[in-house]
Amino acid sequence: MDANNCELVGISFSIEPTIAYYIPVSANQTEAQKIIDLFKPILENENITKIGQNIKYDCLVLKWYNVEVKGVFFDTMLAHYLMEPDNKHGMDYLSETYLKYTPVSITELIGKKGAKQGTMRDVEIEKVKEYAAEDADVTLQLHHLFKNEIDNTHLHKLFYDVETPLITVLADMEFEGVKVDTDFLKIYSEEIGDELRILQDTIFDLSGTHFNLDSPKQLGEILFDKLKIPYEGKKTKTGQYSTDEEMLQKLVHQHPIAEHLLNYREYTKLKSTYVDALPSLINPKTNRLHTTFNQAIASTGRLSSVNPNLQNIPIRTERGKKIRKAFIPRNENHTILSADYSQIELRIVASISKDENMIEAFRQNLDIHTATAANVFGVELDAVTADMRRKAKMVNFGIIYGISAFGLAQRLGIPRKEAAELIENYFIKYSGVKTYMDSTINAARENGYVETLLGRRRYLRDINAGNWTIRGFAERNAINAPIQGSAADMIKVAMINIQKQLKHYKMQSKMILQVHDELLFDVQLSEKENLAEMVKKEMQNALPLQVPVDVSAGFGNNWLEAH
Repeated sequence: MDANNCELVGISFSIEPTIAYYIPVSANQTEAQKIIDLFKPILENENITKIGQNIKYDCLVLKWYNVEVKGVFFDTMLAHYLMEPDNKHGMDYLSETYLKYTPVSITELIGKKGAKQGTMRDVEIEKVKEYAAEDADVTLQLHHLFKNEIDNTHLHKLFYDVETPLITVLADMEFEGVKVDTDFLKIYSEEIGDELRILQDTIFDLSGTHFNLDSPKQLGEILFDKLKIPYEGKKTKTGQYSTDEEMLQKLVHQHPIAEHLLNYREYTKLKSTYVDALPSLINPKTNRLHTTFNQAIASTGRLSSVNPNLQNIPIRTERGKKIRKAFIPRNENHTILSADYSQIELRIVASISKDENMIEAFRQNLDIHTATAANVFGVELDAVTADMRRKAKMVNFGIIYGISAFGLAQRLGIPRKEAAELIENYFIKYSGVKTYMDSTINAARENGYVETLLGRRRYLRDINAGNWTIRGFAERNAINAPIQGSAADMIKVAMINIQKQLKHYKMQSKMILQVHDELLFDVQLSEKENLAEMVKKEMQNALPLQVPVDVSAGFGNNWLEAH
């Protein structure tokens, strides 16, 4: 249920285990507001702790009733997310696991998701009362179990200083939403439609026949049986050829049809997932798009988003980037500000590994990929070619994901021996990085987990597995999790501090989106310069690193222009 487009049916609460209360709320909005107003002094009292399961949702719903929930929060979902990041965090799972109690399922009351699903308004009050009161009681009991684990372990600071204050920041952003240019999307949809038709005709010409482009089975037969392209790979469980993106990328140098197929897939996904879908997700009450940020999904600590998933908007191609043009300021008195961390993961690598060459490159404000190329290939900076830099860039980013010589060779299209030499030279010049990788894997084997700069743990239960494939995957996670997790923690701290400043100075500008290492703002023109300066400062100082933190910021009439 969309928290920005629903209404309260009732309120349940519990202040001692096994006892809970339920107050029905009228469908009449005037009457409903009267009931909510009775609770407003408690909900807005900063001295009263609020306990909830996914409390952001409740905060967001209550915003529509003019209530700003305040006080110290304890979210059982987030507590468990920090305790067991790789497990489920839903209430039913937590109740069954920790309380050995199976709560009433919502599907018993309103049916399964789909067109025939009912609403809580349709359910008799006795059943709603039992369901809602049980939720409150279970949440309180879970709180009593989890609080000790949070308060008396390494999780205390991360929970109370990062994840908990982030709840209200995200609720504010989700409530605010962003304006979308539907006229642009309509034109863009037609453009992509025209290009898809041209691509389809080209593919049919190259294959010499018409077939269903969206059928992997038919496509496999065309590529490997009809066109006789050599097939290097395993067939699927049903005996079909694999035609996924990875396979098509391998075929690019073997037959021109592969590139056209990759383009066809990219354009099809852009059109269906974003260009045509975004207008349908606009909230009828606000005429704005309100994404939902998931705080307890990615085990690395990164935020994700749904409806729409803005983290997955393709940015590697011009076609994908163009979708950002649809995100615009609220009116002519506002502009969009994009603030983006530059190469933050590599800066964190330099800081964590304490590698002198890497630290020096960042301190001198050198292009890190050019500096790496100069070191690895043994040439002066001004002698680095575009191809050297391309290879160095792939090594830089590949290393933090534990890339192998085989993987690097595939991505760069070079012999495996050359890729192995590249990695070997890299580790000679950046010995601190090699030491970090080895010591991190050893620590993971000993402790069973790795940690970010703020103590967020990623548990690696397969780090000592006998199967080398499974163990290798865990080792790559061991190397990457502290880096990616620290970057996630860093932008979360920045968001919290920025929101504090926005509220303290009563600024009219709003933080509206977070996508990976980037923050987006809907900025009142009179606040432009002050806001950009404040945002950059807070992002740069969110976590102290041993290298300078670079933040690029730009304004524009849309997200694409600003970025």
